[in-house]
Amino acid sequence: MHAVPYLLQLALTLLMGVAAALLCQWLQTPIPWMLGPLLGTAFLSMMGAPTQSAVLLRNVGQWVIGIALGLYFTAEVGQLVLSLWWAILLGIVWALLIGFVFGWWLHRRNAADLPDLSAKDLRATAYFSSAIGGASEMTLLADRHSARTDLVAAAHSLRLVLVVVCLPFAMQWSQVHWGLHVNSQLLPSVRVMDWPGMLYLTLATCAGAGFMTLIKRNNPWFMGPLMVTMGLTLAGLQWSAIPSELSNLAQLFIGISLGVRFQREFIQTAPKWLWSVTAGTLAMMLASVAFGWALAWGTGLHPATLILGTAPGGIAEMAITAKVLALGAPVVTAFQVCRLIAVLLIVGPLYRWVERFK
Repeated sequence: MHAVPYLLQLALTLLMGVAAALLCQWLQTPIPWMLGPLLGTAFLSMMGAPTQSAVLLRNVGQWVIGIALGLYFTAEVGQLVLSLWWAILLGIVWALLIGFVFGWWLHRRNAADLPDLSAKDLRATAYFSSAIGGASEMTLLADRHSARTDLVAAAHSLRLVLVVVCLPFAMQWSQVHWGLHVNSQLLPSVRVMDWPGMLYLTLATCAGAGFMTLIKRNNPWFMGPLMVTMGLTLAGLQWSAIPSELSNLAQLFIGISLGVRFQREFIQTAPKWLWSVTAGTLAMMLASVAFGWALAWGTGLHPATLILGTAPGGIAEMAITAKVLALGAPVVTAFQVCRLIAVLLIVGPLYRWVERFK
């Protein structure tokens, strides 16, 4: 692909994303700077428009969000998160359980419609499609076990978008009708951008992202800045806040990177499979709402915070929702990060154990 057409397509996609975000802002939808670009890009992509996303811009978006979330982790918040270790552990077990049930559902519903797959390959496809982990990591694991990676990638993309669209609207509705008040200790440690503090923060977090990339960790441009900023904030170093304009720009980049996954071919990918993923995802969301409510009763935190923390979505997307709607972003981040790490460590060995058992 020539550089000029690619850059032109990227520029037009960004302009469309900004327009969609402003429209959602005018409509007063939740997280407009992520939902608008996501839905707008997904719609145009499925219609065949040449939308584009840049890995560099997605990395920048993850970097900004990682810093913004790390600023929440004051010493008081750190103590709160440590006191919730048992709830986080239950959240990990819950994610593995509902993922297993979701995989059983996908296998049962689609066995007759995928005759080209052997019984073993179908089990692998359903299993890795249903694991509540990163889409790229699950697709890579699926490829190692001879699963259909296109179905796995489609399942994760659809699940993520359904959760990102449904939960913010549900939370916004709850805010309007019930009123959600979050403990003041769950707010960022510093709220004003400072110079040269921002420069110091940039250098430190870029070094963290570079280190995570060097050791080949998952989501290095999110996890690296998050961990570095968490460490600095816990140590009492409060150099600078992230301006809201920069946070909006980060959400724009992340929203577009999600939307471009839905190319025209996506609609043609095993329609019954996609309907099964949709039904299963909606059931998982409802079950997670009940589970989050139960955890809230046990921890004393607001149900909205625990619902987002245990939701079957991605770290950045759920944390952005909690941040923008002020619903306890550090607790949500802690739950989602611990779950992702555990799932990535457990899912592969667990699948091999199940196959040996069979």
